[in-house]
Amino acid sequence: MTTLNKVFHLTDAHTTVKRELIAALTTFVSLSYILFVNPNLLYAAGMPKGAAFTVTAIATAIGCFIMGLVANYPVALAPTLGSGAFFAYNVCVGMHIKWQTALAAVLVASILFILITVFKLREKVVDAIPQDLKHAISAGIGLFIAFIGLQNGKLIVNSDSTLVTLGKFNSPAVWITLFGLILTVILMAMQVPGSIFIGMVVTAIFGILIGQIPLPTHIISSAPNIAPTFGQAVIHLKDINTPQLFMVVLTFLLVTFFDTAGTLIGMTEQAGMVDKNGKIPRIGRAFLSDSTAMVEGAVLGTAPLGTSVESSAGIAMGGRTGLTAVFIGIFFIISMIFSPLLAVIPTTVTAPALIIVGVLMAGNLKKIHWEKFEIALPAFLTVVGMPLTYSISDGLALGMIAYPITMIASKQYKKVTPMMYILFIIFIIFETVKFYV
Repeated sequence: MTTLNKVFHLTDAHTTVKRELIAALTTFVSLSYILFVNPNLLYAAGMPKGAAFTVTAIATAIGCFIMGLVANYPVALAPTLGSGAFFAYNVCVGMHIKWQTALAAVLVASILFILITVFKLREKVVDAIPQDLKHAISAGIGLFIAFIGLQNGKLIVNSDSTLVTLGKFNSPAVWITLFGLILTVILMAMQVPGSIFIGMVVTAIFGILIGQIPLPTHIISSAPNIAPTFGQAVIHLKDINTPQLFMVVLTFLLVTFFDTAGTLIGMTEQAGMVDKNGKIPRIGRAFLSDSTAMVEGAVLGTAPLGTSVESSAGIAMGGRTGLTAVFIGIFFIISMIFSPLLAVIPTTVTAPALIIVGVLMAGNLKKIHWEKFEIALPAFLTVVGMPLTYSISDGLALGMIAYPITMIASKQYKKVTPMMYILFIIFIIFETVKFYV
């Protein structure tokens, strides 16, 4: 305990090993779906699904270890679904680029990511963002997380006429989600410790009892070999030699830059790590951790890693230090041999946790100066932009583009830092580049 306290400063963070462990379990259970979703995305790109499963587990574990030990942050680094979908469907399927070459593009973007981190450009960007927009980013991520939870739980479904609509209550998936949501709400209202995690466990049992979640056929299985994907990014670096691939590299870089920046701001806001001046401690180390994790992920053979929004579930359970991230990494290593057990945790089980966490993060809305229109508009666009565009980076873009415009129009242009003007231009370029890729 003394050693752990010395390494992770548990006492200073007002936390304990038990609390960090519960937080890690909560995040892991919320994030475990990535072990199955990410391999499916990579398989669509042509990669072997078995190797993709093992790579997902190893890359996530290493990313979490780096984040926990280097930055001492209670957040997980894992392959992000947005980048994974872009990798598979836009680059490999849409552009007919081999997955080996796409991995090389990820590696190049990752190396550039490290360079701009070392020169502290990312820190300067985060420090330049006004506090009101930081609150909006956190709240926007909360709404985004809740929206994902509502979708995963089938409470909200696709609609041809209205885009989304209420799910059908005769669906067993909805029963499981509603059971978990009601139970977790009751536990939260009663202030029961570990309520989100308890809710997920009991919900999984409920799903098994009603015959909607199958029991695993066996408990332990060997992890598939990663030889088919390992090192392919390095071997195919020579393939990055066309304007089209340079554009792919740039898009990977921009998407991961702003997705990670926005998510880290949201997570640190939620964890109460931001000081009174709006500064985030050790943010440089956190940025170096995620950019390094991107490199190791590319070499192993997966789409870009980034800060996981599911980390908010563990933070809500009291995770405050890197020990949470280290525990998460250990769970992902263990998951490689106990993968059959993860089948009892479908997205309908984790959906209530995401919805509840979304509610908690939306509390940052009260900190925004809504009475000032020049602040309210960009904040609002940031908040609603994330769930409605299904992208943290696009939500950020809307707010960052609107902010200088409203501040100039209200004759407060002197309050806008030079970096915010630069971001204004970058985000316009960012959205334009995405349109043409």
